[in-house]
Amino acid sequence: MIFNSIQFIIFLPIVVILYYLLPFKYRWILLLAASYYFYLCWNVNYIVLLLSSTIIDYVCAIMMDRYHNKRSKLLFLWISAFSNFGMLFTFKYYNFFIDSINYSLNFFSIGSPIPFIEVLLPVGISFYIFQTFSYVVDVYQGTQKAEKHFGYFALYVTYFPQLVAGPIERYTSLAPQLQTKHTFEYKNLANGLRLVLFGLFIKMVIADNLCLYVDRFYKDPALFNSLTAWKIMILYSFQIYSDFHGYSTVAIGSALMMGVHLMDNFRTPYLSKSIGEFWQRWHISLSTWFRDYLYLPLGGNKVRYSRWAFNIFIVFAVSGLWHGANWTFVIWGCLYGILYIVEKKINTIIHWNSKQNASNLINVFLILKNFLLVSLIWVLFRSQNLSQAKTVFLGLINPNKIGDDIILEWQIVILFSIFLFLDYILYNTRFDIWIDTKPSFVRWLIYGILILSVIAFTGTENFPFIYFQF
Repeated sequence: MIFNSIQFIIFLPIVVILYYLLPFKYRWILLLAASYYFYLCWNVNYIVLLLSSTIIDYVCAIMMDRYHNKRSKLLFLWISAFSNFGMLFTFKYYNFFIDSINYSLNFFSIGSPIPFIEVLLPVGISFYIFQTFSYVVDVYQGTQKAEKHFGYFALYVTYFPQLVAGPIERYTSLAPQLQTKHTFEYKNLANGLRLVLFGLFIKMVIADNLCLYVDRFYKDPALFNSLTAWKIMILYSFQIYSDFHGYSTVAIGSALMMGVHLMDNFRTPYLSKSIGEFWQRWHISLSTWFRDYLYLPLGGNKVRYSRWAFNIFIVFAVSGLWHGANWTFVIWGCLYGILYIVEKKINTIIHWNSKQNASNLINVFLILKNFLLVSLIWVLFRSQNLSQAKTVFLGLINPNKIGDDIILEWQIVILFSIFLFLDYILYNTRFDIWIDTKPSFVRWLIYGILILSVIAFTGTENFPFIYFQF
């Protein structure tokens, strides 16, 4: 089941109504059943992986609590890590590594190629494995007690609003809310509906309409001229942003309708003045996960400069690999690591801090500079392989290139402009909070515009969310 479907529009109100009608002691059963049904609508077979990860980590955490010596706890941590990341490797990365090995074998004319396995990538596997493994690590470190109630733990792993594409929640944040008796509050319902509406608008109206142009270009980038390559590069930057931001916003709104507060996953990232700030505003739940469970265990910044640079590079490289089993993603992550290190070094040399009170002109320059760098790196993210990425980059730097042009329709330009305006005014705030401060007439006018836009500019084709592939 996906958020931008009639099925979900029917499913969500039913769950919310039953949630408040049921006695508190039965609500977890409703949410757990709804969450499994939500996932089963995608593929029945892969529910086994979700259940396996849940059971293994539940048992490992219980055993850690039972055995207090560090050696035994470490054993169960490794069992959890091997099981979870073994599943992730098998279903997401096995063919990628085999392809790389086969390429090397063929290059050196050694042996025969290793066969691939035909598997479908389970939707959301990277998200729920990261979420459940963070719980195990917290229990191992002693910052979290093991959950004895299997149903509550399973609900934490499978909670449907954020199951397949985040935000990646910590147990200490999400689980207590799922175990709390929430009474009906109009404010939560109203703000939740506002977020769901806004999320569907930026996904179905902005992202899906931009997708038509981007997909057309990437079918064969060599056919198009340089101007089109630049236009598509910019459009894809906003397509992936509005697509993933739309999902996260609907997820946050859906949970809020039942009194559960999920973390904000985006905070106007394209208004960032540096690469570091960008990653503080983009996919925040993943960035903080890597900070807490990879960067800090590697030593963080409490080490010499060369080791710190190594830590940063590893974090970004692994982040790239997390996004996809393709060298384009790995290089995408490595480039961010290099840019982050270089940026920090430059700031050290010239003593520049982007948070200083700079002039508006300097701030605009820094924002545009950062957006250009991010957009260029997105080319790798969108390209199917390195060869296609090379074609796009060559098209960008060849102004004399002759080819077809993609003309944007005026409706798309207007809707795109509305989205840019909304993103600007939501700097350091959120749509539901911002609109709640407006007069009733203004609020309902905006609701009307968003609803009419969804009705008028949503096509018959249902585009899946981009981050479902991760």
